[in-house]
Amino acid sequence: MKTIKVTATAILAVAALVGLGACGDMSRRNRDMAIGAGAGAVGGAVLTGGSAIGTIGGAAVGGVIGNEVGKDRK
Repeated sequence: MKTIKVTATAILAVAALVGLGACGDMSRRNRDMAIGAGAGAVGGAVLTGGSAIGTIGGAAVGGVIGNEVGKDRK
């Protein structure tokens, strides 16, 4: 049952990232932040067995990292 929950969470995160791909007017920094948040959510869900706190925490950490990476690009 845990495998199904983790897989469903990962699929939803990927679907959210694909949906964000349609936002062509996003700045590079915002796009990096969104990608980081999505990747962090998937990583957090996988590492914590699909817990909501792990998924949210991973998204927050990934978003911050993506935002910092986006600062250097123009």
